[in-house]
Amino acid sequence: MPFFVPDLSVVLAFALASVILAITPGPDMALQLSRALNYGRGHGVAAMLGAMAGVLVHTTLVALGISVLIIAAPPLFLALKIVGALYLLWLAYQAIVNGGGLRIAEAAKRPPTVWQSFVTGVGINLLNPKVVLFFVTFLPQFVDAHDPAATGKLFFLGGEFVLLSIPLGLATVMAADWLAAAFRRTKWVERTLNWSFAGIFAAFAATILSAQARH
Repeated sequence: MPFFVPDLSVVLAFALASVILAITPGPDMALQLSRALNYGRGHGVAAMLGAMAGVLVHTTLVALGISVLIIAAPPLFLALKIVGALYLLWLAYQAIVNGGGLRIAEAAKRPPTVWQSFVTGVGINLLNPKVVLFFVTFLPQFVDAHDPAATGKLFFLGGEFVLLSIPLGLATVMAADWLAAAFRRTKWVERTLNWSFAGIFAAFAATILSAQARH
C-alpha cells in the first residue's frame, strides 16, 4: 500500500464522517438547490463543482500548514487535536439546537452564467467560517503527529472527501425539486440529518479526547 494511504480503518471512518457532512443541510447545499431550481441542473452542478474546488483549496492549506506544525511544534499539534475534538462537540450541539440553516434563495432578475455559478460555489465554500474551522480541526484528527507521511495522508483524505461528495452532490442536484419540497413541507428530514451529523461527530470527539487522556 502506498505510504500516503491511511489505514483502512481510518479511510472507512473518514468516509462515514464525510458522507454525513456532505448530506447535512448548509450553505453549499442551499446554493446547489437554488441554482438547480432557478436556473437548471447545469447551474446546480457548476455550484457543486465550485464547492469541491473550495474543499481542495482548504485541504492544500491544511495539509501544508499542519505538516509545518507537526515538525515545528508537536505540543501545539496535540493542542490542535484537543481543540478539534472540542470543536466537533460544539458542531454536534449546533446541529441539534440550530439545525443546518438551509435557505433556498429565489431567482435573480438577471440569470448568472454557468461560470458565475461555479465561482459562487467556490466563494461560498472558501468564505464560510464553519468550513474553514471544520477542515482545520477535523482533518488533523486522522493523522499521527509522528507520521512522516502525514502530509500525503491529509491530501489523500481531502481527495477522499471530494470523491465521496461529488456523487452525493450530483444526486442532490438531480433531486432538487423533491428535496426543496421536502425541506419546505416538513422539518423531520433536516432534523434526522442533523441528529445523524451530531451523533457521528460527537462519537469522534469522544474517541479523540479519551485517546489524548490515556496519553
